[in-house]
Amino acid sequence: MRYLTAGESHGPQLTAIIEGLPAQFEVTKEMINYDLKRRQGGHGRGRRMQIEKDLVDITSGVRHGKTLGSPVALVVTNDDFKHWTKIMGADPLPEDIDPEEIKRQISRPRPGHADLVGGMKYGHRDLRNVLERSSARETTVRVAVGSVAKALLRELGIHVVSHVTEIVGIKADPASIEGKSADEIRTIIEEDACYCADPEASAKMVEAIDAAKKEGDSIGGVVEVIVEGLPAGIGSYVHYDRKLDGKLAQAMLSINAFKGVEFGIGFEMARKKGSEVHDEILWDEEKGYTRATNRLGGLEGGMTTGMPLVVRGVMKPIPTLYKPLQSIDIETKEPFKATVERSDACAVPAASIVAEAVISFEIAKAILEQFHADQLPQLQAQIEELRAYTKGF
Repeated sequence: MRYLTAGESHGPQLTAIIEGLPAQFEVTKEMINYDLKRRQGGHGRGRRMQIEKDLVDITSGVRHGKTLGSPVALVVTNDDFKHWTKIMGADPLPEDIDPEEIKRQISRPRPGHADLVGGMKYGHRDLRNVLERSSARETTVRVAVGSVAKALLRELGIHVVSHVTEIVGIKADPASIEGKSADEIRTIIEEDACYCADPEASAKMVEAIDAAKKEGDSIGGVVEVIVEGLPAGIGSYVHYDRKLDGKLAQAMLSINAFKGVEFGIGFEMARKKGSEVHDEILWDEEKGYTRATNRLGGLEGGMTTGMPLVVRGVMKPIPTLYKPLQSIDIETKEPFKATVERSDACAVPAASIVAEAVISFEIAKAILEQFHADQLPQLQAQIEELRAYTKGF
């Protein structure tokens, strides 16, 4: 299974094509729009989210609510495009165009963005040609793709949830999710402004976001994705590029502004002894093989263990600031304050939804690489067979 996305931030639409999905599982616009709305939420979002009301159109691969086995195409229209038709149009500009029509050209790269290096790489003197695609707006359709992947995983008894664990040093208490299922965690965080399961920490996060916005600054944080119901043995140890944790790490770091990833207790392992890190193996007739703890985050040797998969990603503060940093105009080489685009004071809550999407896709992809998957009933039978086999191994 694979997917491609296309579209610019202020272009007419965002498009994704997913290839390799099995036939016969349910996909509806309503389930995708539900996740698109979650991506637009969370405290700290900017004015763009007031302009766009992201809704998906399924233009191929689904009939009467069920996948066909053919490529699925998803389209999200950019409502704001009506204000950018000449600036972002695909047709060549006429020679007699009013200079005011192209006044939004950008020659001042923003520190921390792809603007300058992207302009160098592709030869763009108007840096808008870079920022329009490098914008996190592209993650809209990645969330739509992830929603489809989650629908498939649910049919296999696999459930995914994301939540915010930290913003600008304010940390949620791990006890706030202890003993709770993915569905129970989702019920809590969807009522929370920061998608955080700890209400006390969330209140402090809201205050920090408001303070950053007032100062014209931005703040980052950490999100966590939990995957429950995975059978043991998804992924492989035999080659570097088949290790599931490697694929998940790449997916997490592909999200705009994400700069770090960890599994289980992650970097805390560097401060502990081996006896305090590795998970002891247990077995009983009802559950089969389990672990006494889950410090490794449900992965050993690049494979799932059957324990919940736990992966976290760190998001840097958004580099578009309302008190912009110094930059250089690429035309005059004179110093300037960097260009300001619409932005968020904090996009960590929204980014948790993107993280949930990309992790869901990689899990679904790994499963489909491992099993024959032309249609859902065949895949379900193979997954159940694997669960039974590993339980009694």
